[in-house]
Amino acid sequence: MQAFTQHTGIVAPLDRANVDTDAIIPKQYLKSIKRSGFGPNAFDDWRYLEPGEPGMDHSKRRKNPDFVLNQPPFDQATILLARQNFGCGSSREHAVWALTDFGFRAVIAPSFADIFFNNSFKTGLLPIVLPEKTVDDLFKAIAKEPGYRLTIDLENQQILRPDGDPIPFDVDAFRKQCLIEGADDIDLTLKHADAIRAYETQRRQVTPWLFLDR
Repeated sequence: MQAFTQHTGIVAPLDRANVDTDAIIPKQYLKSIKRSGFGPNAFDDWRYLEPGEPGMDHSKRRKNPDFVLNQPPFDQATILLARQNFGCGSSREHAVWALTDFGFRAVIAPSFADIFFNNSFKTGLLPIVLPEKTVDDLFKAIAKEPGYRLTIDLENQQILRPDGDPIPFDVDAFRKQCLIEGADDIDLTLKHADAIRAYETQRRQVTPWLFLDR
């Protein structure tokens, strides 16, 4: 997965609480198990004026002009600002895949659903929990200045406002290191490839009857 160290980007304000995973990526798009190709369908029911189906040419669908991600400059945002309990609902990894494929590198909210929160780290999306007061202040700043940018410094665990004022945030040390290295679960397993091969060799010698290819 893509490593995360420091990122600067436009912040899109999604001023809704309890945004569930079906809103992030509707169920009809869950047929693929690839991590790519879901970006055009992120927030599908909110972005488009008519229902969509897999295989459609989404570039020709009419977009909802009232939805924030269809409005410049927020259509170029890479940081999403949301309200409490973001990512609730069913435990679909596709929701995180849709956000990253859209171009988001981080989501800031007062709270997240647990499964979505865990899935985010496994895909390279950084979920940042901030106090509601701080989130409110960021919504107000964006309302005054569309195109408002933040810099997220993961190594130092801080968000820098345009004037350089820092906002500290907490992150689990192990998850932080995985993001900095760009290491997902498979990468972490492959770090122990030599030990795995040694175990498999020993296992074949001790219990050869378990291996039909001998």
